[in-house]
Amino acid sequence: MREKVTIGIDVGSSEVITIIGQRSEDEIHPNIIGVGIQENNGLRKGVVSDVEETVTAITAALDKAERMAGVPVEGAYISINGEHIQAANNRGLISVATRQEISHDDILRVVESAQTVALPANREIIHVIPRTFIVDGQDGIKDPIGMSGTRLEVDAHVITGASPFIRNLQKAVEQAGVSISNFVFCPLAASKAVLSKKQKELGVVVIDIGAGTTGMVVFDEGDICHSAVLPIGAGHLTSDIAIGLRTSLDVAEKVKIEYGMASALMLSDKDTVDLSRFDKSEDQVISRKYIAEIIEARLMEIFMMVKTELRKVGKDGMLPAGAVLVGGGAKLPGIVDFAKEHLALPAQIGFPIELRGVVDQLDDPRFANAVGLVLWGMDDQSSISSYTREPSFGGVFARLKNWFK
Repeated sequence: MREKVTIGIDVGSSEVITIIGQRSEDEIHPNIIGVGIQENNGLRKGVVSDVEETVTAITAALDKAERMAGVPVEGAYISINGEHIQAANNRGLISVATRQEISHDDILRVVESAQTVALPANREIIHVIPRTFIVDGQDGIKDPIGMSGTRLEVDAHVITGASPFIRNLQKAVEQAGVSISNFVFCPLAASKAVLSKKQKELGVVVIDIGAGTTGMVVFDEGDICHSAVLPIGAGHLTSDIAIGLRTSLDVAEKVKIEYGMASALMLSDKDTVDLSRFDKSEDQVISRKYIAEIIEARLMEIFMMVKTELRKVGKDGMLPAGAVLVGGGAKLPGIVDFAKEHLALPAQIGFPIELRGVVDQLDDPRFANAVGLVLWGMDDQSSISSYTREPSFGGVFARLKNWFK
C-alpha cells in the first residue's frame, strides 16, 4: 500500500527541528520515523540574519532526520515567523457561473478575490484562510460546493509577510538542498498538532513562545479569528538574566533552564544558585527568588501583550478552552499557573497529539510547530480550508490545506 512521506522543517531562532512522518492511505494518524535537531545562530527574532549559518543548521538537522528515517528528503513544509508577519480579515465576492450551482472553481475564484487587499510592493500573501462562506446572504456555510446560488462571498483571514524576509528564508532552505512544498505560519502549524476540534469550537488561543518572538492564533466557533506575532520571546528572558546577574548569555541560559521559575511566590531568599557551577570564573551566589523576579517581569510583559491582542477581537478572558502554550518557552516551570492568573483563562501546555512512532522524543511543546508542519502536509488537498501561495510567490493559490480537523 502506498505510503505518503511528509517532512516538516521548523527553522527557529535557536534551533532547526526536522521531522519526517509517513502515513498509509488507510491510516489516520502519522508514524514519525525521523527527527533531527540542530542549534541555529542564523536567525534573529524569527527572520534570517545569516544565510550561511541557517543553511548549515538546516543541513545538519536534515541529515540527522534522514539517517534516522532511512529516506531522503526532497520537498518539505517550512515554518515562517517573525515580526514582519501581519494578518487581517477580508471579504471576497463573485457572481456564480450561469448554471447557478457552486463549483470548486467558484471557490478558487472567490478566495482569490479575498486576497485582493492593498499590499505595499514589499509584502506578499502567505495564507488566505476561509472562515465562512456566504451564499446569497446566507452566512455560516463551511462548504458551499453543490449549493445553488448566484452570489458567493467568503470571509477570510489573510496572513502576509515581508518579501525580503520570505525570500531570505527561501534562499537558505533551497541552498540546503530542499525544495519548498509551502511555508506555514508557526502558530498555525502548532495549532494543527496540539488542538482538538472541540477546543477550536469553544474558543482557544495558541501561544507559541519561541526564542525571538511569541506568535499567537485565536480560534472561535471553529474558525480562526485573529493572529499576531509579538516582538518578545524566551531569548529575552535569557538576556534579562544576563543583565541582572552581570554574567554571560551562556551562563544565563543555563541558569534559566536549570533554575528558572515563572513566579517568585514559592521561593525564598535562602534558595540559591552558585554560578561557578556553570563557569569557573564566576564567584556569585544568587538567590533563585531574584532570578524568578527577573523572569516574572518579562513574562508579565508577554502576557499583557497577548491580552491586548485578545482585546482587539473581544476575546480577553472570553475563550472557554483557554490558552495552549507551545514552543521552548512553554517549558518554564510554573508558566501554566502564571498564564492562568494573568490571562484570566484556563491554560495548559500543548503537546503533539495522535502520533505513532518515536513519540516519546516528541512529548515536548517545542516540537509542536514541526509536528504541525508534517500534519499540514499530510492533509494537503483534502478539504477546503486554507489556500496558500506557492513558494515562488507567483500566480494564484495552488494548494489546499486541511487544518480545521
